[in-house]
Amino acid sequence: MVGLEDVTSALVGIATFLVVLSYGKFLWRRAKMPPGPLPLPLLGNFLQLHFGGLLPSLIKMSRKFGPVFTVHFGSNPTVVVTGYEAIKEVFIDYGDAFLDRGSIPFMKRILDSKTMSFTNGYKWKQLRQFCLQTLKDFGMGKKSLEDPILEEIQHLVEHFRRLNEQPYDPSIVLSCASSNILAKILMSTRYDYSDEKWIKILQNTQEAFHIASSIWGQMFNMFPTMMSYLPGTHRKAFTIFDSFKDLLMESIRTHQETLDPASPRDLIDCFLIRIKQEEMNRTADTPFTLSYLVPLLLDMFLAGMSSNAVTQYFGLLILIKYPELQEKLHDEIDRIVGHNREPRAEERSQMPYMNAVIHEIQRFADVFPMGSARATTRDITFRGFFLAKGTNVLPMLTSALKDPTQFKTPEEFNASHFMDENGTFKKQDAFLTFGAGKRSCIAQSMVRLQLFLFFSIILQKFILKSMIDPEDLDISPTESSLENVPPTCKIIFMPRTSEGQA
Repeated sequence: MVGLEDVTSALVGIATFLVVLSYGKFLWRRAKMPPGPLPLPLLGNFLQLHFGGLLPSLIKMSRKFGPVFTVHFGSNPTVVVTGYEAIKEVFIDYGDAFLDRGSIPFMKRILDSKTMSFTNGYKWKQLRQFCLQTLKDFGMGKKSLEDPILEEIQHLVEHFRRLNEQPYDPSIVLSCASSNILAKILMSTRYDYSDEKWIKILQNTQEAFHIASSIWGQMFNMFPTMMSYLPGTHRKAFTIFDSFKDLLMESIRTHQETLDPASPRDLIDCFLIRIKQEEMNRTADTPFTLSYLVPLLLDMFLAGMSSNAVTQYFGLLILIKYPELQEKLHDEIDRIVGHNREPRAEERSQMPYMNAVIHEIQRFADVFPMGSARATTRDITFRGFFLAKGTNVLPMLTSALKDPTQFKTPEEFNASHFMDENGTFKKQDAFLTFGAGKRSCIAQSMVRLQLFLFFSIILQKFILKSMIDPEDLDISPTESSLENVPPTCKIIFMPRTSEGQA
């Protein structure tokens, strides 16, 4: 007769054998991939990544294992790519092989798998082509886009003037201004800076990005199944965009009731018209259905307004930290534009220092240092390593933006990175803030124009100061993972006179 003790021993033995077998297969698969730190069963490289900080740990690993290495977020392997040359190969040289979106469980959970950011293949191509064409139809890349941007910046200028030089944290109003430029194109709407409902949505958006960059967001990306059931701050993010989605759905219903197919007003109208066309043509496997519209709008809002507002905020802090930058920019603005009219887009080529400073703000602020994960669309041998179809790949943008082979002083703010010896603006191939290739930011021309007009007009109208001595002002990010989060700082907007003085 078999005793309970024998059964227990047998079960333990079988379980041990299965664990050893599973880990053996895991190590065999790992041997084919790029090198990296040895992962533990289930935990992967969590201990190395957690205690050293995610971003610093990955940068440190790249120094040890080279520009292409493997880490395990939990039990899921990810190939990390660092340095401009290797990232360029992923984005451009082998772009089609790395075109799919990789797994980012936390962002996918709080957004939707139907967003353009997380869609792949045919549906992604259809959505991207539609958005590119629609944005162009409503002014992107054309002079006509300048007017709504100038109008919104005028609202900002008046808002800052009404402060009467009182110290002020502009983070939310910058988000509101950036969102309004998008809202005009996407849904023919503008929100007042005192609109409590919209301000709450913007605050929720900021909080969601902060959670995503926190240890809670990182833990969810490593152990999504387990973290879905555990309590913690991350759970708040799961419903944080509900009010945003409700507002977008309300706007869609209004558009449906007032739609004139012969005269589309915005992207929502264009999408609704496309839905009707697809229904008439009975197109199979189409992304042009109502279920895709809210995720698409939310995706475009979050991608545009967050990055722009954070870049602007970092830029204001940098200009306060280094007041000599302000002096040089004031001189260039006064010389090229004067005080009687506002800067225009065509003057960007005549203002090389402003152009260089804005590019360096984007490089130095490094808003999304880890970029977005990609996935291989087919089996590929990359730099001597075999990557199977569906392998998660993380091109770390920060390692290109701070590549010492591309930038003379990568850890310092240095506008000369984008100027030649003659004082002319020069491009940098490693400036990958918008990504590159077929999956690069679709609205980058609009962002460039918005940043140029924002900094040019704000500096034409104001001198920027804070209550903290510039030498004591710490502009280091308070969190650095998915997003670099700027420190909170109250800024004094001191109006300039017609002679350019405060």
